[in-house]
Amino acid sequence: MFLNLTETLINEEKVVETQVETQITEVSVGGETYPGHALSPVSFVFTNTGKGKARIDAKAAFVFTAGCDRCLKPVEQEIALCFTREVWAPDAAADPAVYEEQPFMDGFTLDVEDLLISEIVTSWPMKILCKPDCKGICPTCGRDLNEGTCDCDHFVPDPRMAAIKDIFEAEREV
Repeated sequence: MFLNLTETLINEEKVVETQVETQITEVSVGGETYPGHALSPVSFVFTNTGKGKARIDAKAAFVFTAGCDRCLKPVEQEIALCFTREVWAPDAAADPAVYEEQPFMDGFTLDVEDLLISEIVTSWPMKILCKPDCKGICPTCGRDLNEGTCDCDHFVPDPRMAAIKDIFEAEREV
């Protein structure tokens, strides 16, 4: 979806408020695609902050499903988006590199979905858990440790004792 920002960028002190419905159904992060269930209507406030310059204030919420990072169960998560961006008209940016830093702008037109996907990706949680105390799965047998314990041996020997262990094993062989 595209929004024309010509009125806001040209008229000084112009303020435009609008709500936009988008159709973002999935987001790709780190090489994986996550299905989106809902993106609340996005509330935008466009404010002219100078000649050819505007501030974008936006609020929305994005709900998606991902696997728990510990036990792999599907988890529904919500990302609350609340951000502010500064945009420039193509002829108003003092430095052309500044205008190139806003890939969601094409002339005086704002690509709403590109902007929102960019914000969703930067707000992505570092770790997705089904519950804060998720125990994960057993690395040996694959059992979900949230449902009960397993009988696997989880003893990890101290690597500093490896030389002594070798001596005892050599004694047994004689």
